[in-house]
Amino acid sequence: MTFSFIIPAYNEEALIADTLEHVRAAAESVGLAYEVIVVDDASTDQTAALARAGGAKVVSVNLRHIAAVRNAGAREAQGEFLIFVDADTWLPKETLQAALAALRAGAVGGGAHVRGDQPAGWSAELFLIIWNMISRVMRWSAGCFIFARAADFAAVGGYNEAFFASEEIVLSKAMKKRGRWVILRQPVVTSARKARMYPMRQWWWMTLKFLFRGQKMLQTRDGLDMWYEGRREPPAAGERVESRK
Repeated sequence: MTFSFIIPAYNEEALIADTLEHVRAAAESVGLAYEVIVVDDASTDQTAALARAGGAKVVSVNLRHIAAVRNAGAREAQGEFLIFVDADTWLPKETLQAALAALRAGAVGGGAHVRGDQPAGWSAELFLIIWNMISRVMRWSAGCFIFARAADFAAVGGYNEAFFASEEIVLSKAMKKRGRWVILRQPVVTSARKARMYPMRQWWWMTLKFLFRGQKMLQTRDGLDMWYEGRREPPAAGERVESRK
């Protein structure tokens, strides 16, 4: 069994080294061959250089389209299993071990429970609680962490590039048709920076718009500034806490 870790990144110099460190530690804990691919999507900072220094293979693209960026990484991957991890997400050893156990038991892939890296207010915490409930019931994976058998991922055409957001849900639905898609109870820890940078009323408003407009609003970058404008926290504000496991 071999793993390919695929990390899409845009101007992630503040976090990419930590993410790679956790990926390496998790990968080495399962004792299998692996590769790490960072897909640098037209970064203007030191993301690519730091990724190379961290031992990753860097694939340079200029797409500004998250589904297409993830697919670009998958095309370069040599592993039997694909692990998509966002550049602002920590992958604990226990979570990768649980993913491996699920794959060995016949699952085609899945995702995990999501925790924020720091408190971001009661409204953000409620939003995350609701997402985790929906994720488990519907078996929809969060985009920050998805694992899949490469053959099944290729069979469904990878991430649907008609979508600029929620492509992970579209993928989850397609993969469920091919076999068992699991949501692990073991968590990944992802940055809550968007909840800190954007008022939660903007998140709830976007959710309401989606309920009324449906998938059409996700098939264009217009109105998806929280994902595509590229705003980043100052390093001091975005530092990760040491208590995450």
